Amino acid sequence: MDMLTQELEMKRRLLQECTKLLNMQIKAAKDAMDEAQESANEHQGAMEDKFESFREACQIQRDMYARQLDELITTMSVLKRINATKSNHDVSLGAVVQTELQNYFIGVSLGEIKVEGESYYAISGMSPLYKAMAGKSAGESFTFRDKTYKILQIS
Repeated sequence: MDMLTQELEMKRRLLQECTKLLNMQIKAAKDAMDEAQESANEHQGAMEDKFESFREACQIQRDMYARQLDELITTMSVLKRINATKSNHDVSLGAVVQTELQNYFIGVSLGEIKVEGESYYAISGMSPLYKAMAGKSAGESFTFRDKTYKILQIS
């Protein structure tokens, strides 16, 4: 397998892992939302005054999970715009960036992801760290929080 094929395979695996994690978060938010709705419905008609505040609390909780779900769905749409068959030559959406200190996957903010024993930090295009490295190419350096990072490779 040539180098480019290996790099694109890593990008594909990272994208797959991010999608899997997001799908799990989406399912958890949906389940929590449904559970809050069921709790509110179960207490319908029971001693009105006593359960009115409980029902309201359930609705507030349901709305919170609904907002969380919306955010996750928006995040997923960003992920779907990444093309795993395209190699990046600079730091932009979908890039796998290897520096002397850490490796990054530019897409959505999901924290540390391990693929084949290697750690990558999934960061979003909105993050200050991304803004510090945006548009840079392999061989260039950027500074973030008083640390200088040298970009070794971008794919």
